[in-house]
Amino acid sequence: MEASQIYSAELLNRFCNRAFEKFGFSKDESEIITDVLLLSDLYGIESHGMQRLIRYHKGIEKGMIKVAAKAETIFETPVSAVIDGHDGMGQLISYAAMETAIAKAKTSGMATVTVRNSNHFGIAGYYAKMASDQGLIGLAMTNSEAIMVPTYGRLAMLGSNPIAIAAPAKPYPFLFDASTTVVTRGKLEIYNKQEQALPMGWALDAKGHDTTDAADVLKNIVGKKGGGIMPLGGSEEISGSHKGYGFGMICELFCSILSMGLTSNHTHLNNKGGTCHGFIAINPGIFGDAQGIEEHFSTFLQELRDSDKAQGQTRIYTHGEKEVEAYQDRIQNGIPVLKNTLHEIQELCNYLNIDFQEYFGRIEDETKHKSFY
Repeated sequence: MEASQIYSAELLNRFCNRAFEKFGFSKDESEIITDVLLLSDLYGIESHGMQRLIRYHKGIEKGMIKVAAKAETIFETPVSAVIDGHDGMGQLISYAAMETAIAKAKTSGMATVTVRNSNHFGIAGYYAKMASDQGLIGLAMTNSEAIMVPTYGRLAMLGSNPIAIAAPAKPYPFLFDASTTVVTRGKLEIYNKQEQALPMGWALDAKGHDTTDAADVLKNIVGKKGGGIMPLGGSEEISGSHKGYGFGMICELFCSILSMGLTSNHTHLNNKGGTCHGFIAINPGIFGDAQGIEEHFSTFLQELRDSDKAQGQTRIYTHGEKEVEAYQDRIQNGIPVLKNTLHEIQELCNYLNIDFQEYFGRIEDETKHKSFY
């Protein structure tokens, strides 16, 4: 397995802010993008953290991500809005969209905001957490480039289509954030960088057969050659494939369908991202005593943790618990960055005229990397 080098969250924060400002984003915009990016690494979700910098670099360089774009609200009611991102940076569009949903929910009780013509927005959980941090229930989801092969198919038609839900609770919030595919594309990228074989049951080749070759799957996704990642539940109904496929379709409904945007199979064509998002905020107070609801939920979560363990097991986690522990550990001990990701960052520094060694020192292992953007 490829080794990592450890860096403090503070150093990575300074570097990312400088890089995004070099791309032309304002200081405030750079801080939002960086906050989304690094929360992923702090939560231990390497697939959507620092290693995504190359994706944004290539997207901006090719003109798919338009730095100067300004999102536009094109339809609105007291409980809803449709936003056109005009091909801007996904994090900025999504942050503003969830802020809109939160403001409407505080006034009207609940709100749904849907977005079209955006780009990759990072981890869905960030935006759900925005609502939870203000005492609301938050939901966030996005479609993406087609990587999910529908049950009994051999051509990717849906994205990883993650769905995140966050709700206030003690001693820490409930936070569920998961793709509707078995794994995300980012996970395949990590395995490819580490030159590891994929576990069986993750991906399909161009003929629709199981494969462990990460590089081949990534090339096929980019080339639209067939194959891709399985829905949650695998590739057959007997293992529940239709459930993950169905959850992916629910995500499309709230993202691309309500916004009249591009469905996953039409995104990332002709140098256009076209990604669509959906955000929902709900004020628990419209169901009675918000504080009582939080206490009721907190009690159930603790009962889950305290319930009988399987033989040989010592702990039952509730959703969001591992992220809190990873955050505390990485704030104290630093964030690991894969060596191949460091090579990509070095290339980015050359492009932006930033002194790589000022932030990262020397890369101990000079092995070259492969990229699939």
